Amino acid sequence: QVQLVEYGGGLVQAGDSLRLRCVASARISTNFYMAWFRQAPGKEREFVAAISWSTHYADSVKGRFTISRGNAESTVYLEMISLRREDTAVYYCASADSIITAAQALKTEAYNNWGQGTQVTVYS
Repeated sequence: QVQLVEYGGGLVQAGDSLRLRCVASARISTNFYMAWFRQAPGKEREFVAAISWSTHYADSVKGRFTISRGNAESTVYLEMISLRREDTAVYYCASADSIITAAQALKTEAYNNWGQGTQVTVYS
C-alpha cells in the first residue's frame, strides 16, 4: 500500500499564499489520479483538486489553487493563493490504485490511499 505524507500546512493571513506538498512512498503513474481533499470542523470531507493527465478543481478554489505533480511522479503539490478564512481545514492527499474516470476522481470513495492530513488555518 502506498504511504502518503503531507507537508506545508500552517497559519496564514487572509490573502496570503501557501504551498502544500504530498510525498508518496512509491512512484504513482500519471494514469492514476492523485488529489487533495479538505475537511473543516463539523463538515464532511470535500474535494479540492485532482490530477492525472488532466486537472480538476472544486468551484470554490478555481483560479486560486493549482495542483501539479513533481517530475519524480511521487509528489503532488497544491499551490494556494488568495487564501480565505473559509479555506481553513485539514487538507488530505489521496491517490488511486487504478484508473478511474474524471467523475469518480471528485469522490472520496475512488481513492485507496490517504495521508494523515495537514492543518491550514486562515485568519483575517
